Amino acid sequence: MRIGLDAMGGDKAPACPVKGAVMAVKEYGYHVTLIGDETAIKKELQNFSYSASKIDIVNASQVIEMHDPAALSVRKKRDSSIVIGAELLKNRVFDAFVSAGNTGAVVCAATLSLRLLPGVDRPGIAVIFPTLNKPCMVIDVGANIDPKPLHLLQYGIMGDAYSKHILGKKNPTVGLLNIGEESTKGTDFIKEAHIMLSESKLNFLGNIEPKEVYQGSADVVLCDGFVGNVLLKVTEGFADAAAKLLKRELKRSNIVTKIGAFLTLPAFMTLKKKIDAAEYGGAPLMGVDGSVIIAHGASDEKAIKNAVRAAAENVEHKVNMHVVEELQSY
Repeated sequence: MRIGLDAMGGDKAPACPVKGAVMAVKEYGYHVTLIGDETAIKKELQNFSYSASKIDIVNASQVIEMHDPAALSVRKKRDSSIVIGAELLKNRVFDAFVSAGNTGAVVCAATLSLRLLPGVDRPGIAVIFPTLNKPCMVIDVGANIDPKPLHLLQYGIMGDAYSKHILGKKNPTVGLLNIGEESTKGTDFIKEAHIMLSESKLNFLGNIEPKEVYQGSADVVLCDGFVGNVLLKVTEGFADAAAKLLKRELKRSNIVTKIGAFLTLPAFMTLKKKIDAAEYGGAPLMGVDGSVIIAHGASDEKAIKNAVRAAAENVEHKVNMHVVEELQSY
């Protein structure tokens, strides 16, 4: 398995992408191609021992920064790590591409280079959310902020295929994110999407409210990219704030409370692992003709390692082939 990795993507590049690549090579045995400033990458690699046959470098003289406009940067920075990565994936130099860089640029470069799968009009970013019941997939969380109802139906079909073949769910349930459960609630866009989903062959539950996402009421949750991105960032912000508040209160507590906290530490560690975004690695960009994983901009080496693993799983389980099969059946 050959994985291309954007070594210049993310807040901690190239240090974390390079370290994550070394970890992935050692743990999973994949071959990783690091794309970016060759001099900087080699400097980081000097800090580790690894099999030289498992890691190679493709030089890229440009970097698309996080603040750069996506479409314009993809056109102007043709020698950037993101654009080169998408082109090399198109030419099957490697099997999948991972980036923690500018999300819009990754979506744009992947769409232009790889094109869309037959039957897909817009790509969607899918994120796995931990819940009280079972992990659920939320799609879209940022690729398409102004979709049509048909796009949500296509997201439902893609999420259904991913849940079956990656998450191992036999008959995934699909919910439409809304402000209420009634079919009469929401905008005209949501109401029309509800009708289309109701008439589909998907295991559609109807509308679900945001609180139900965390209860695991549905295996796949559908929404437009703007709402999905807000949901994702509110979730991240709340998790971070809750952890800091808990630590603050424990520091103020008396000795009895601190002993109690110490005794329950294993439970807290288990919870942390379940809600840690780094465990999931990255989000698949669904709908493009190739396996692309978008990692969080703040990804550390552990998250990068797991993003590489997620990319390999996407390829091994032939997710795109199953997506096309599902779309053709409609």
